[in-house]
Amino acid sequence: MLALLDLRTRRERLEPRHLEIDPSIAETVRGIIERVRAEGDAALLELTRRFDGADLAERGLLVTDDELRAAERAVPPELRASIDALIERLRDLHRRQLPEAWTEERGGVRAAEVVTPLRAVGCYVPGGRAVYPSSVAMTVVPAAVAGVAEIVLTTPPAADGSVHHAVLYAAARAGATRIAKVGGAQAVAALAYGTASIPAVDKVVGPGNVYVTEAKRQLVGVVGIDGLAGPSELVLIADATADPALLAADLAAQAEHDPDAETTFVTPDEGLLRATLQRLEAELAAAPRAEVIRASLAAHGRAVLVADLEQAVAVANDLAPEHLQIVAADARSLAERVRAAGAVFLGPWTPVPFGDYGVASNHVLPTSGTARFASGLRAADFVTVRSVVEVSAEAARALAPDVARVAEAEGLAAHARAALVRAERAAGEEVTG
Repeated sequence: MLALLDLRTRRERLEPRHLEIDPSIAETVRGIIERVRAEGDAALLELTRRFDGADLAERGLLVTDDELRAAERAVPPELRASIDALIERLRDLHRRQLPEAWTEERGGVRAAEVVTPLRAVGCYVPGGRAVYPSSVAMTVVPAAVAGVAEIVLTTPPAADGSVHHAVLYAAARAGATRIAKVGGAQAVAALAYGTASIPAVDKVVGPGNVYVTEAKRQLVGVVGIDGLAGPSELVLIADATADPALLAADLAAQAEHDPDAETTFVTPDEGLLRATLQRLEAELAAAPRAEVIRASLAAHGRAVLVADLEQAVAVANDLAPEHLQIVAADARSLAERVRAAGAVFLGPWTPVPFGDYGVASNHVLPTSGTARFASGLRAADFVTVRSVVEVSAEAARALAPDVARVAEAEGLAAHARAALVRAERAAGEEVTG
């Protein structure tokens, strides 16, 4: 079920699975982007009919207030309460993440940083047969907390032109200002360039399929993006104190995402490994999505035996996974040695699904080894920070010589001149030619 890799006597470096896009998909996406840019809503309507089977020519691309009210009535009260709790947990988390503006005056220089919310953002949420109100909350809430005025959510409709009521309820509660029934690469193109129904935005965030990811890759620069999402990943480190039954449940939960999900179990304890694999078989026997889990584990699951927990952490750092779970006696100490992971979950009571549903973490996280240099989605991703500088005459006179010397060393005489004329003017001298 899991491929076995024994690293106890060797220090082999494992490589993350890098994102690779088929050239034919890239060409298809390029054509879709060009159509949407040229034809606007007409292209969106035709592509939605072709790919999703939904004819929105009469109903339009945007969700109406009547649909939102009907969705709220359709969501069971218990689920409404759980979605509300998820959103409130995320609001509390993301409020802590915003940079603060500041101003300081020193030596005649007034320096400041100004924090400004983005004008408009697009939040992509997979849809159609899938239902992900959690992804709605994960993308919309941090934008709303940051103060973004226009938050456009796009999601593919079902064949009857509807969007699942739980998705609509979450979008309204989280703070989306507009909801479009559009998915795939065409949604990203619409958000980047704008159409009659969908405004152009400054940034597009949220996970999607390979077509969505490729559209974001092709349009980065036209519009900002959060990152390029690959298949979901988990590295699970455990020692002899861990319960094999809990570990098996966690491995199954990761593989349940889809057949491309990557699951890596790392332990120095061979007995724990055997016991966990036995419990995993029992777990799958009762799992509703056992077929998906088995396919995922067979294609992208591995069990790694290591010499000790120090080597286990080294394996995790090499892989830089989206999720890192540590179930060990000294989990906190081990976590301090982690250099690269999207989110880290510690101890026997902290399965990754808690983070998936907003317990102290966003679930839009870096994949494909990009946790080496990227972080999960945060409120700070929805603001810009710019410097504001004001220099007095006295400070200009004092600073100009140093500035001019460096500029001249770089061959930029006009830069040096712009500083030196201020020094001359501040000293009351006539500016020389």
